[in-house]
Amino acid sequence: MKLATKIEAIFYIKGKPLSIDEIFACLNQQTLRESNKISAEDRALVEDALIELMNDYAHRDSALEVAETEAGYSLQLKDEYGYLLKELVPAELGKGALRTLAAVAIKNPILQTELIDLRGSSAYQQVSELVQLGFIRKREQADGRSYWLEVTNKFHQYFEISNMAIS
Repeated sequence: MKLATKIEAIFYIKGKPLSIDEIFACLNQQTLRESNKISAEDRALVEDALIELMNDYAHRDSALEVAETEAGYSLQLKDEYGYLLKELVPAELGKGALRTLAAVAIKNPILQTELIDLRGSSAYQQVSELVQLGFIRKREQADGRSYWLEVTNKFHQYFEISNMAIS
């Protein structure tokens, strides 16, 4: 098995950026020297295999790439496929944002001023986050300065809730 292929497997298993030393440690747990330093020859072998792997990904028709980041080398999704993350990976919502979303869903629609009275001023930031994630939308109030907040189709799809009125 080629060294580059082993490194690819390590990236896949670890799922995080790794330094040359960390890659070497994963490749050769038993032969790592007590000083935790790798020789120049060992380092060169790992670097050559990394370059081979990077070139291999650069010349394939793939959504993945091996890139050097500040944190180390990693197998990652190419930037042009970043939009898929927003669409397919579940959003990580904090407890406060979930409670704010629940209040909007229960009252759907609700005036933002009413929501702030219910949830406190921290709800302004949570509303902004929920709008950005596409779970709620804001509509200007026709005869006031507040906004109407309502859940979106994405909310119904994400939480697998039928689009029925809650009374």
